[in-house]
Amino acid sequence: MKNYRIGIIGCGWIAEKMSITLGGMKGVERYAVASRSKEKAERFAREWGYSRAYGSYEELAADPQVDLVYIATPHSFHYSHARMCLEQGKPVLCEKAFTANARQAEELLDFARAKKVFITEAIWTRYMPLSLKIQQLLKDGVIGTPYMLAANLSYPMSEKERILQPELAGGALLDLGVYALNFAAMAFGGDIAETHSACQKTDTGMDAQENITLFYKDGKMASLQAGIYAKSDRMGVISGDKGQLIVENINCPQSVRVIDNDYNITAVYHAPQQITGYEYQVYASIEALENGWLESPYMPHAETLRIMKQMDGLRKEWGVTYPCDL
Repeated sequence: MKNYRIGIIGCGWIAEKMSITLGGMKGVERYAVASRSKEKAERFAREWGYSRAYGSYEELAADPQVDLVYIATPHSFHYSHARMCLEQGKPVLCEKAFTANARQAEELLDFARAKKVFITEAIWTRYMPLSLKIQQLLKDGVIGTPYMLAANLSYPMSEKERILQPELAGGALLDLGVYALNFAAMAFGGDIAETHSACQKTDTGMDAQENITLFYKDGKMASLQAGIYAKSDRMGVISGDKGQLIVENINCPQSVRVIDNDYNITAVYHAPQQITGYEYQVYASIEALENGWLESPYMPHAETLRIMKQMDGLRKEWGVTYPCDL
């Protein structure tokens, strides 16, 4: 397998986390980083060991040496930055939420397909070994037939501009609620019969705290919470007729406990030692590129689009809109 040269668009904290990740991985190179400011890009490159620093995103996308671009800008820019890379034939690993709305997601996925260029959503939970283990435990029937699920994710982040501003596609849903929705989807699928929800808004009109209940056609139910004020326990509980799976941290699963009918712990599974957890989505992207795939089986395009449509529906119910929706 060749050594993959990675380029990053954006120099925020999430780009720093990806840089830490790449530094501990095999078969990848911290090659290029881009910012709107050449000075900022050069400072970032020096700090994290990148060979190239660009003062525009377009320059990075045009660099023929870049093998994979990780997009680490705010939600509202994902569509334009990903499309720019695809136009240059660059494979893309785009940070969640994939785009600001489903229309953008559909256009981007159609464009990638037409260009025959790989793109996937960087929602790290989907690619993690312990997430896949949870799915296997459910398939194996260790808790019998699952019927109920509860999951929450909330952090005190109400002062962050990217959360407060409609122009940046802010709010709790695209930043945190997306993980709860994906946790439910990985466990229960997407055959939803009814959705009931409510949210509180910020002064800027973005969703601050939300409660979402999903009823599935086969009788399952998921209760999900997300917010920007509290520091929640981040737990996920999947209950069946013969026990429960208790997941520590739905965002980055650290352990899963298997509980039997008598509420005894019968097994505990832990996440393997990892760099940050971001490495799995990078390795999955490389796997796809090595095999000539246009999408990753861990996060199929259809699933990305379905959840974007799901979030559009929730925002419509709440009256939460972004300028790009209009």
